Amino acid sequence: MLPKTLLGLALTAATGLCASLQQVTNWGSNPTNIQMYTYVPDKLATKPAIIVALHGCGGTAPSWYSGTRLPSYADQYGFILIYPGTPNMSNCWGVNDPASLTHGAGGDSLGIVAMVNYTIAKYNADASRVYVMGTSSGGMMTNVMAATYPEVFEAGAAYSGVAHACFAGAASATPFSPNQTCARGLQHTAEEWGNFVRNSYPGYTGRRPRMQIYHGLADNLVYPRCAMEALKQWSNVLGVEFSRNVSGVPSQAYTQIVYGDGSKLVGYMGAGVGHVAPTNEQVMLKFFGLIN
Repeated sequence: MLPKTLLGLALTAATGLCASLQQVTNWGSNPTNIQMYTYVPDKLATKPAIIVALHGCGGTAPSWYSGTRLPSYADQYGFILIYPGTPNMSNCWGVNDPASLTHGAGGDSLGIVAMVNYTIAKYNADASRVYVMGTSSGGMMTNVMAATYPEVFEAGAAYSGVAHACFAGAASATPFSPNQTCARGLQHTAEEWGNFVRNSYPGYTGRRPRMQIYHGLADNLVYPRCAMEALKQWSNVLGVEFSRNVSGVPSQAYTQIVYGDGSKLVGYMGAGVGHVAPTNEQVMLKFFGLIN
């Protein structure tokens, strides 16, 4: 019997599979010196979709690559994964940075959009099928990306995050920051939250990204109220009203919060789920429209 290492090499040779996470340099504008990694499956779809996957505080692009089953879905369905990484602010995203919160102004958000544009050009990817997801600080940044660059993203899924611009004005956005007003459930009216989104890209009148919001009801780091505030925000922006709760979806611990017909905005709140809510790849990818 072959040793495991030789067996793995033999299987790789037999299947022709060699895709792996690769760091990319010189992809374009990068005002905050963040990092770019990509996972490009061996069997790439024609005009592939793109998912931007954002790590949480203290995380890295390689750790988040290993943190979900998205690479296996990419292998199966032929889409590209972009894994940005930040070495700044305890590896937390700049969701408090006025530049990141403003379309075309700089910050982490501009660097991430440059990654998307680079990937579209390099792989002839489908610019109408670009998605963003993230966990914790990455969930916060998911809301920022969807709000600040709505023309780039078709849909987003934020896990254990906060509403867009919730941290605006704070000196930093980490668990160690003295100002935790946002993470403890800062509240605004739906209209006020919606205005934060609209003011991030003044004059924009195009379509807005569809959104999923996931959160644990036992989260004592980023309080569950944060998810409800994010749902208020996107309800206002997308023009959909709360319609119903559905118990036991997608699993027994969760309650699904449906807005309108559920095609534009859905929340998932998990009883007994702490920080962070686990990634539900299947539900998310169905919402994105990448799997049936």
